[in-house]
Amino acid sequence: MFDSVRKHQKILQIVLMLFIVPSFALFGISSYSEFMDKETDLLKVNGKAITSQEVEAAAKRQAERVGGNLQIAQSLPFRQAILNELLQQRILGFAVSDLRLQVGKQELVSSLQKIPQVRALYGSDGKFDDARFKQLLANNGMNEEQFYAGQSFDLKIQQLVNSVARTELASPKLSEIVSSLYETERQVQTLQFTAKEYLSKVSPSPEELQTFYEANAKLFERPEYIDVEYIVLRADSKEDSKLFNEKADQFANITYDQSDSLKPAADKLKLSIQSQKGVTRGGVPGLSKDHPLANPKVVQSLYGDEALRNKRNIEAVQISPGVFVSARVVTLHPAQILPYKEVSAEVTRQVTQRNAEKLAVAAASEKFSALEKDPKNSSGFGAANWISRNKPGNLVGSSMDEVMSLSADKLPAVVSVSNPGVGVTIYRIDQIRQPTTVDNKVHLAQAKQIQSLAAQSEFAGFMGYWRNSANVKVINPLKSASSSSSGG
Repeated sequence: MFDSVRKHQKILQIVLMLFIVPSFALFGISSYSEFMDKETDLLKVNGKAITSQEVEAAAKRQAERVGGNLQIAQSLPFRQAILNELLQQRILGFAVSDLRLQVGKQELVSSLQKIPQVRALYGSDGKFDDARFKQLLANNGMNEEQFYAGQSFDLKIQQLVNSVARTELASPKLSEIVSSLYETERQVQTLQFTAKEYLSKVSPSPEELQTFYEANAKLFERPEYIDVEYIVLRADSKEDSKLFNEKADQFANITYDQSDSLKPAADKLKLSIQSQKGVTRGGVPGLSKDHPLANPKVVQSLYGDEALRNKRNIEAVQISPGVFVSARVVTLHPAQILPYKEVSAEVTRQVTQRNAEKLAVAAASEKFSALEKDPKNSSGFGAANWISRNKPGNLVGSSMDEVMSLSADKLPAVVSVSNPGVGVTIYRIDQIRQPTTVDNKVHLAQAKQIQSLAAQSEFAGFMGYWRNSANVKVINPLKSASSSSSGG
């Protein structure tokens, strides 16, 4: 019910959380005040640059927060997301400055007291440990002035974003209209024409099968796969944690420094080298969830250029607490078009299915033409059901859209909906009614969801306006981690 609105509401919540969660805390505000060499400028906001070094530093910090795997920090999509977030923060910063927003002293004090590290500085007697506070700031490369400025800046951004998020609908009537559309019920009957019903009437010739195979060879391609070997370092519950951490460092360093073989690390740490054949980009079917090669990060790394083309060890991946894995590609099996003899049964199945579907579509078309002339004829249709968007029954996607958009001026009426790969369904709509009772809770939920969708639209327009006002300019494209690093 109301899936599209709910979907957009989640997107809005995610977008807002990027800005509402304090971006400075105890990590300083240097990203808003330090500027690097112009050769590494990626974007400029109001004449001030966002640099590749800034993106890399932020990517590493974020990667550590989500699991400590620095490989993700080097991936271009991840770093692009970080750049986008930095850009949005910088645009909001410009808006805050341009609007000259102010934060009251009491509001700032209340905000500071919510920070766990600050709250911990209060003793049992209620006194604040100012010396420890200053030391904590110094450890993070800040003084009090910078810290308070950062917190004040965060509060201004929250104030700005919250004002947009509280956008109200232009008219409360809109939610009533939408709710009414979702509650309206239509009496619907169905008549299906499926390919399955016509399979027995189809018998493709050998020539037809061969022609289809040659014209659609890509359909019968075996995807590439790899044979790999891997080693696993597991913590022993009886082992001292410090000793294991040292082993983990050795594991990571040896597999990286001597990347043409797993043997040095295996010999040093007395690990067995294991093997697995048939690893596709989707992994290996049937492996247990805790298997090293069931981990998406491991498989993704194995299909990276260094591992796949140059047969290098992948960097150590921590797949769970106390478990590290490194692996390497032994053999790459390229994608291959399978010979006709091996796939003849599948060719026959596909051609038969397609031909049967054509017969079903033709029969449905003939029936639909007759029904358009005589829509009162309900012969062959199933039992009638009352359907609404709130109570869709078996109707989904385009079927629901077609049934609900059909004009109610002349009833009964029919509509034909194609379902590629299956056949055609004809729907007959006989009556329309409004429900006798109204669920106020559903109305309230829908009104809130519509308002959230409106807020999302408002926020997108808000960001577009300030992006233009801040004169955002693209200086250099974001490059792969290795390319951008070399430039610094």
